[in-house]
Amino acid sequence: MRDKAAYDTLKRMNNSRWQEQIRNSIRNRDELLASTGHDNNCSSSPKKAIKSFPVRVPEAYLNRIERNNLNDPLLRQVLPLDEEDSVISGFNSDPVGEFNKNASPGLIRKYHGRALLITTSSCAIHCRYCFRRHYPYVENQAGKENWNDACNILKADSDIKEIILSGGDPLSLTDDKLESLISQLEKISHLKWLRIHTRMPVVVPTRVTDKLVRAISQNRFKQTLVLHINHPNEIDDEVIKRISLFHDAGIRLLNQSVLLRGVNDDALVLAELSDRLYTNNVLPYYLHMLDPVAGAAHFEVNDDVAKNIMHDLRSSLPGYLVPRLVREIEGQPYKTPI
Repeated sequence: MRDKAAYDTLKRMNNSRWQEQIRNSIRNRDELLASTGHDNNCSSSPKKAIKSFPVRVPEAYLNRIERNNLNDPLLRQVLPLDEEDSVISGFNSDPVGEFNKNASPGLIRKYHGRALLITTSSCAIHCRYCFRRHYPYVENQAGKENWNDACNILKADSDIKEIILSGGDPLSLTDDKLESLISQLEKISHLKWLRIHTRMPVVVPTRVTDKLVRAISQNRFKQTLVLHINHPNEIDDEVIKRISLFHDAGIRLLNQSVLLRGVNDDALVLAELSDRLYTNNVLPYYLHMLDPVAGAAHFEVNDDVAKNIMHDLRSSLPGYLVPRLVREIEGQPYKTPI
C-alpha cells in the first residue's frame, strides 16, 4: 500500500507540474530581459500594449532563448516592443472578423462543414503577434457552463462534420475537463473529426502526459492535433519526446506557422523547420501571413518577399514538406492561397 501511495503522489506531482510552470511564468518585461542577459533599458517598452496584453513566458520556453541576443527569434516572439503602441492603418482589434461570428458564446462558424469552439481564454504564453490578443473572451468563450448550448447548436446542424477546439489554448484545460468536453461532443452523431489547435506541447512540454493523450485519443473521432511552431529552435529534445506520445497513440500531427519578420522570414530557416517537423512525425500544414492585429505590424512580411521565400522552399524541399502559404480574409469561404 505504501508503494501505491507513493506512486499516486508522484503521478499527481507529474500531472500538476505543468500548472506550476504556468503559474511561475515570467510576467514582467524587465524580468524577461534580465533572464535573457539584457539590461532593462536595452529596448523600448510599450506601456499601453503591456497593460492590455501582459507578458507571459514559461520557463521551458525561456530556456530555449539565446542569452545576450536581442534578435533571438524566440525572444522576438514574446518581447514587447515600443512599436506595439503605434496605430497603423489596416491593423485592428478584430483582424479576421471573429467578434460577430458566434453562434453561441465561444462557438464560431466561419467555414462550411466545421465549427470552432473557444474552450478557454487561458494560454501558457503570450505571443506578441497573436491574432486574438484583443479578443473579448469574457463574453465569448464556451466555458463549461456554455458547453451545453454549443452542443445543442452543433446537434441541430448535421452539415458540421468537424469540431475544432481552440482558445486561448484548449490544453490549458485540465485532463478531466477536456475529457468531459470531448465526451459531450462524441455524442453528436454527425461529428466525425476532432481537431485541436495548441501551442502547449511546445511551450510547456510537461503538459503532455499519458492521461492527456488518452483523453484525446480514446474516442470514436478521427483526431488531429495542430501544433504551432514557428522556428526550429522551438523544438528541443523534451518537445520531441512529448509530441511522440501523440504520434504513438495514432493522433495525426500537423504544424502551422506564422510568417514573421525577424523570426522566420528566411527559406533556410523554414526548410530546417520542415525537416525537424517531419523527422519527428509532424507534417507542415499552413504558413500563415500575419493577421493584421493591432500591435503586431512590426512582424509583417510583404507578399513579394513571402512569394520569394516560397519559391526557394519549393526548390529545396519535396512538395509534401512545403506548407501552404495562406492569408485569412474576413468573409471568404476558405483561407486564401498566396
